[in-house]
Amino acid sequence: MVVHRMAPPLSPATAAFGQRVRLRRQQLGLSQEALADRCGVHWTFLGQVERGQRNLSLHNLLKVAHGLDIDPGDLLRGLSAADSGPPDP
Repeated sequence: MVVHRMAPPLSPATAAFGQRVRLRRQQLGLSQEALADRCGVHWTFLGQVERGQRNLSLHNLLKVAHGLDIDPGDLLRGLSAADSGPPDP
């Protein structure tokens, strides 16, 4: 039997960002696949974003915010450089 472990979030910031993306997606009643189509990204990429396993470029941040019909600043508000280190074990 093969057991696959899910990679942890890259940082507290990516985890918080991913939670915000997931919450907004769910508020809009969209699947990951539907949102990925709206954003112009692959659904596996979006899943990694929601799990905090991706550090988005500016362009991808703007694509995701556009797909969520939200201001990019709303997804980032309250995050700081202190949140950008590795998560606590």
